[in-house]
Amino acid sequence: MTTYDSDSSGAEDNFTETNVLLGYATKDETDDNVSHLGGHPEWLDSKTAPTGALARCKTCNSYLSLLLQLNGDMPGTFPGHERRLYVWSCRKKTCRRKDGSIRAFRAIRVSKEAMARAQTAKAVPVAASESKKQQMNLGESLFGAKPLTGGGANPFSASSGSSVPPNPFASSHTSNPFAATSLLAAKPPQPPTLQLSNLTDSFADKLRISSPPHAIRQPARPHEPWPSESSFPDPYPIYNLDADYETLDAEAPMPPQNVRMQLDVDGEFSNSAKDMKGEYESEIDKTFQKFADRLSQNPEQVLRYEFKGQPLLYSKLDAVGKALGDGRSGNAGMTRCGNCGAERVFEVQLTPHAIMELEAEEEGLEGMEWGTVIVGVCRLDCQPGDVGAGEVGYLEEWAGVQWEQTRK
Repeated sequence: MTTYDSDSSGAEDNFTETNVLLGYATKDETDDNVSHLGGHPEWLDSKTAPTGALARCKTCNSYLSLLLQLNGDMPGTFPGHERRLYVWSCRKKTCRRKDGSIRAFRAIRVSKEAMARAQTAKAVPVAASESKKQQMNLGESLFGAKPLTGGGANPFSASSGSSVPPNPFASSHTSNPFAATSLLAAKPPQPPTLQLSNLTDSFADKLRISSPPHAIRQPARPHEPWPSESSFPDPYPIYNLDADYETLDAEAPMPPQNVRMQLDVDGEFSNSAKDMKGEYESEIDKTFQKFADRLSQNPEQVLRYEFKGQPLLYSKLDAVGKALGDGRSGNAGMTRCGNCGAERVFEVQLTPHAIMELEAEEEGLEGMEWGTVIVGVCRLDCQPGDVGAGEVGYLEEWAGVQWEQTRK
């Protein structure tokens, strides 16, 4: 049996459900018209695009291609906030494995009422006894997803008489975190609501965080016009997204074929060099094996979502792995928010199967070379100081890229 660090909601029979929401790419229509892989971006306000500087590779200054657009609304944690996440990548081979070739930014619109409430809000402690309940219901608070019921029925099965609907991704099933009825659902821009969710508070409330005040509006920052679609490289094919809670089998699986680790071992080694090489490989193999084992449980996942959760590390020996440490805190090593100075927390990561889906129409094998892309966001969900209440702003967030392993 494989050991996993992530907290789970309990094991029943042959599987365990965790707090992680997995996203799956599909060409079929879904109730979500916001979240998608590939294609072109859509903004919270069609008249307010981000600065074009966010669309450029920091290495070659060319325009990037969209990998992911994700609806990030969390009314239970950030009432009155509309938010989306965007992840981008440079298509040029010369920019692969270089810093700034993959970028992420967040769109945010805060209502007048939410902004006023943030200025006067006071922290409310959350009892330790409620911690477990909050954690177990995080997905419900974020997505409207329902935890397992009925004696551990497998949500992926279609057995009759089960309390779980046969198709967990059907439009009538509320466990789809990207469905129209969910809180991460695809909805056209609507006036923010003041009604607080009746669901349990999430990790953000447990940590007594609140949005920073925005009493004084700052001067407008330099803004580069957003380029026309024709200025970008041909987009990746677009996929809709379905999602459900991660389930893990009790027995250890075989690693999935779509997760790659490139090994380049050559040359002669002294005894000491061989010993160092062996220790290095042992640590890499241990972390990578855990990564591969975990993904193989649900091999078609293209993303993993758990706000303030734990990223699943591809390696512990690269720059990102060393910065994040054991990954238990979910934010150690991430740079602080460049806008408000708050800590960043893990929100979403892309998995290797996303590459397979995005590059399905491309010839050759020289495509994207990352093992995972980890996105960390401001834990306060702040907005730019030059953006007023009810207006849309954009802020770059932390993108930690773990590249496929190569070593000599």
